[in-house]
Amino acid sequence: MRFPIIAGNWKMNTTVAEAIELTGQVRKGISNGFSVEVVVCPPFISLAAVKEALKGTSIKLGAQNLYHEEKGAYTGEVSPLMIADLCEVVIVGHSERRQYFGETGEIVNRKISAALKAGLKPILCVGEQLEDNEAGQTAEVVTEQLRSSLEGISVSSDLVVAYEPIWAIGTGRAAHGKPVNETSAIIRRTLTELSNQEIAQGIRILYGGSVTAENIAEFLEQSEIDGALVGGASLKADQFISMVEQAEYIYFPNNPPTKDLIPW
Repeated sequence: MRFPIIAGNWKMNTTVAEAIELTGQVRKGISNGFSVEVVVCPPFISLAAVKEALKGTSIKLGAQNLYHEEKGAYTGEVSPLMIADLCEVVIVGHSERRQYFGETGEIVNRKISAALKAGLKPILCVGEQLEDNEAGQTAEVVTEQLRSSLEGISVSSDLVVAYEPIWAIGTGRAAHGKPVNETSAIIRRTLTELSNQEIAQGIRILYGGSVTAENIAEFLEQSEIDGALVGGASLKADQFISMVEQAEYIYFPNNPPTKDLIPW
């Protein structure tokens, strides 16, 4: 069984004090008895403080980015070795990095390699623009992103892939469960070609893009979707907690609830 993941990407939000406060709110609402894997990804400046605030919980810590070199004269960059001292997980290839910072498939490929070498578990993001979607080219775009990002890399089940249609990120215009599931199946077939069926079946595929507590169930109920990479809604503790709870009861229906679900 692929254990589901609910990951929160806080993006460029929260001061250190705000990150500590949000972490405290999240940890109060998430039981250590949950089987769902929970990850929070604050800004770099808050990683050490959030790590301390998460002590005694099963919540994992992730970074939002990394540079592909271990050290050197790269002013302002953060290396995989620096992150590995604090985190288990790192987001790589997010559409905002591709769009605003010019990250190509080759750059993403270097970052994936560096993350794996440092013992980090990468969440590789892929997704198409609106014009690609409307032209029926989603499969071609996503497949090319996967191939270029993973070229020459020994793919293992430690990899997580997040399918984030760019037109749905931060727009309030979420995709729908069935087409996202179909794209996730294409992603898994491509991963099979890049590794083998056993490994590909063990890789978790997440959905991201205007996902909230109100709509997350539509995605979690799909057979090829193994959780969510949550953006803006992860900054609201009650929303994020509700999404974790919903994932727990959808994927593990026989687990008795520890408390009443937050209604949405």
